[in-house]
Amino acid sequence: MAEVTNELMYELMKRMHNQISDLRSDVGEVKRELNAMRGTLVSMQSDIHNIYGVTARHDDRLERIERRLELREMAEAGLPFHHDR
Repeated sequence: MAEVTNELMYELMKRMHNQISDLRSDVGEVKRELNAMRGTLVSMQSDIHNIYGVTARHDDRLERIERRLELREMAEAGLPFHHDR
């Protein structure tokens, strides 16, 4: 077994220091990527929220159009109004 000397310990500590420095750099990069992904998700969530709002407004408009058409059909036919819903 090799003798443990101060020089060997110093070399091992230098290697560990370099590896920890590399790990810090890698973790920093991962954090930046996660923040970019978080920003993308927030913007996607906002877009989806806006799409739901537009869809709800279209749904309201479609319901008003359907009611108008049913009233017109009822007036044109002179028949009592039957709603099947």
